[in-house]
Amino acid sequence: MRARTGRVAAVAGSVVLAGALVGGVGYTVVSVRDADRAPEQPTWRFPAAAKAEPDAKPASGLRALFLPFGTDGYNRGPDLAEFGPDAAFSGAQATALSKESVKELPAATRREMEKLIDKQRIQGMGMRSYVVGRESYNKVDAITFDVTLTRLADRTAVRRMATSFNTYLDATDVFRRGPEIKGHKGVRCFLTPKGGDDELGGAFCTTSVGDVLVNVTADGPGPLDGDFVAKFFAAQLDRIDDPGQSV
Repeated sequence: MRARTGRVAAVAGSVVLAGALVGGVGYTVVSVRDADRAPEQPTWRFPAAAKAEPDAKPASGLRALFLPFGTDGYNRGPDLAEFGPDAAFSGAQATALSKESVKELPAATRREMEKLIDKQRIQGMGMRSYVVGRESYNKVDAITFDVTLTRLADRTAVRRMATSFNTYLDATDVFRRGPEIKGHKGVRCFLTPKGGDDELGGAFCTTSVGDVLVNVTADGPGPLDGDFVAKFFAAQLDRIDDPGQSV
């Protein structure tokens, strides 16, 4: 158990560091999901986020770009801290949340990251959590997906952030390169190391679509099915690429 905990901690640390290197945006959802909070004591302190409406009602902005709940068995997943499985944030709220995600860095580094976050000029952020039931996955286990869509004012910055994050993960000896994403040339996910069947596996997928940074994290019993993760990521990207949706 101790070895397993150490491996998971090392992987999580690498992801947090990589997120900080690209300005603190994108894997904010990881910090939200894993935040240690005392009972009745939320970690996040800024104006309340606007909870997303059910998919049955018309969606707009970033919310319209999420894969709808119920698609191919992708249902509402675990709560993302106090925000529930589906939340939307204004630019100011997303900026505050991104700064919160780097607060554990050394003071000097944190200040630099906060300056970078301010320069990002975040326009908005949406987060959504999915769970895929056993029948849809491998008839034995379930897998969860957390998706973050972050809109920035500068499209070049979005591309640079996605490239930097993927380059970092590719350069480490911690992550395995997953399969390429069908219909999206050059895009792929990264998988955590193979472990025993009783260990949790993870995947991290990042790319840019126009002015939107797209981040997907997946968790499930290891070894995680890379092809299944790639299928979900492709479906999410196809949703954003749909000509009927505005980016």
